[in-house]
Amino acid sequence: MVRRLAVMLSLIFLFSGMALAAEFSADTITTGKGHTNTGKAFFSKDKYRIDMEVPQKGSGKALSSMSMITRIDKKVIWTIMPDRKMYMEKAYDDMKDRPMVEQKMAGEVERKEVGAETIDGHPTKKYLVTRKSGIGQHQVYSWWATDMNFPIKTAAVDGSWSQEYKNIKIGAQPDSLFEVPAGYTKFQMPGQ
Repeated sequence: MVRRLAVMLSLIFLFSGMALAAEFSADTITTGKGHTNTGKAFFSKDKYRIDMEVPQKGSGKALSSMSMITRIDKKVIWTIMPDRKMYMEKAYDDMKDRPMVEQKMAGEVERKEVGAETIDGHPTKKYLVTRKSGIGQHQVYSWWATDMNFPIKTAAVDGSWSQEYKNIKIGAQPDSLFEVPAGYTKFQMPGQ
């Protein structure tokens, strides 16, 4: 379950990017492989956080809460598990974990503007982006909000997954959102 959430959150961060000058919160909707996950995102300069409710297999609980906090300023990523009052910590890797601060995605080899749309009240330019990864090339659509310089929607060309921000509220975010809550215990994965 933690691994699936980490993959989903990585997908969000890989394709979402971050406008360092803008601070905002938004609802997130991520779909893929027959699942839809919703959550909340918070962005501040050199810090961002995603909160999600994820299905809990075999526990009798319908959902479990998890958060991922990335602190570029401290070079750390925390995965927070409120139900257990625990957190995991991993070093932030500038090359691997760095969010996109420009329009270009990691591994991007081509970007072609294919239209303009308004999404959730934000004017966007829609791009067809070709990315190179370890297994070849693949294409995604990216809707870049021109009013806030941020990609508010990204989707696989074949429709197999999508990630979108809605109900965006621009404004300063409390510093407490980007800290491990008091009283939480650090959890170390065996073998690490």
